[in-house]
Amino acid sequence: MQPDHYKELMREKLDHELFEHSLGVAEAAAELAVRYGADKSKAYLSGIVHDYGKQFSGRELVEIAKKLGIPLDRISRRESRLLHAPVGAALLEKDLQLTDPDIIRAVANHTTGRRGMGRLEKVVYLADYIEKGRDFPAADKIRQAALEDLDLALLEAVEFAIRSVLGRGLMLHPRSVAFRNELVEAQRDRADKGPGDLI
Repeated sequence: MQPDHYKELMREKLDHELFEHSLGVAEAAAELAVRYGADKSKAYLSGIVHDYGKQFSGRELVEIAKKLGIPLDRISRRESRLLHAPVGAALLEKDLQLTDPDIIRAVANHTTGRRGMGRLEKVVYLADYIEKGRDFPAADKIRQAALEDLDLALLEAVEFAIRSVLGRGLMLHPRSVAFRNELVEAQRDRADKGPGDLI
């Protein structure tokens, strides 16, 4: 894996703003990987390429998904921009010969999240919210949580995403709900055990 090679490819494929965002995600993902025990080099590269699918319109994403045999649920058909993650992941394999399964999963699930995400997937999902260029109102709160607890920060991020989707009148993907509920369940389990039970 040569991050500089993929960095130059992304510079060609993405507009300037999106490319700068990708660099920010790569840096944030690498920092989170060190903090939370994920592979730093895979985290950095995942951040560089995570928005590869954003170069396509919603209509193009649907057509590419059909051609590649990517399952199209009812919500993804309606909210086609969600497809930039799984389509981008598939095209990384097809067009750029980037086949590491951990990176492909991290890219494929960085938008909606999913139940049972691995450490690298979680790191990339969170990095997308806390990279230095993000200035939405909840960004600082999520950044602060990310310094202390990965799952708590993820819960802040996915709940912000859900509120944003609902506020814009868009359809909410059930994978995001499942991811959020899993995080809530884990937080409650930890609280039920109490500090003495965690030793």
